[in-house]
Amino acid sequence: MPELPDIAAYLSALEPRIVGQPLTHIRITSPFLVRTVQPRIEEIEGHTVRGLHRIGKRIAIEFDNGLWLVLHLMIAGRLHWRPLGAKLGGRNNLAAFDFPNGSLVLTEAGSKRRASLHLFPNEAAAKEIDPGGIDVFATDLEGFRTALTAENRTLKRALTDPRILSGIGNAYSDEILHAAHLSPILQTHKLTPDQWQRLYTATRDTLNLWITRLKAEATKTFPEKVTAFRPDMAVHGRFNQPCPTCGTPIQRIRYADNETNYCPQCQTNGKILADRSLSRLLGSDWPRTLEELEALKKR
Repeated sequence: MPELPDIAAYLSALEPRIVGQPLTHIRITSPFLVRTVQPRIEEIEGHTVRGLHRIGKRIAIEFDNGLWLVLHLMIAGRLHWRPLGAKLGGRNNLAAFDFPNGSLVLTEAGSKRRASLHLFPNEAAAKEIDPGGIDVFATDLEGFRTALTAENRTLKRALTDPRILSGIGNAYSDEILHAAHLSPILQTHKLTPDQWQRLYTATRDTLNLWITRLKAEATKTFPEKVTAFRPDMAVHGRFNQPCPTCGTPIQRIRYADNETNYCPQCQTNGKILADRSLSRLLGSDWPRTLEELEALKKR
């Protein structure tokens, strides 16, 4: 799912292309995409884009008639800038927004249709869809700590809960926790003052690093291949590859469709965290330390 840095890159690329431009035509091919009935989606045709906004992990397009179009890409939705009138052949092409200078095309890979469009009558109505997480760049350390300790959760769950923090998902939470040298399963009620400072600083620095990097790329070309797996990441998607800090092989915990990547040397004091499914399978044979893991590999 595109997260805050990816959404920032999309907004940066879209601004010079569609702000101040009229939406001449909208083409919808998926009956599941539009999730609101009123106002009617046709009511934005012929109207000019007044501004672009981010609502959590959503992209909001404000029109000169006061309507707000809110797009949620979910896991597999992506945006593409194509020549005007681009055809929508293929099942992955869900919609096209035609402007005088090109077409913004929405695609979604896979068979599940999770991406959505909502059309709201005004800004206030649009912002009601916001889960309510705080903007880490608009709060101080105390506000950050207060938000994450409202409930006692693991750091991984707290960072990725959109009701707590805005715009952070699976990929960047891994990067944040590695930068902070903190375990993903450490509970928020057990952090020391030093750990809170490290987490707060790492969250802001990591997001700012990737926002700056991805926005710079977006000034050169439209971000056609937004992905959660980037070669410059420290741990996310790098299972069994060496940690860039200490060289220890990156480990992972899998749960449902998600996985958490971490460095056992930098983050868990050499402890191998239990993967729910594998630890049940291996039982007492599950490796608890790096030394036990290496011994298991040699069997």
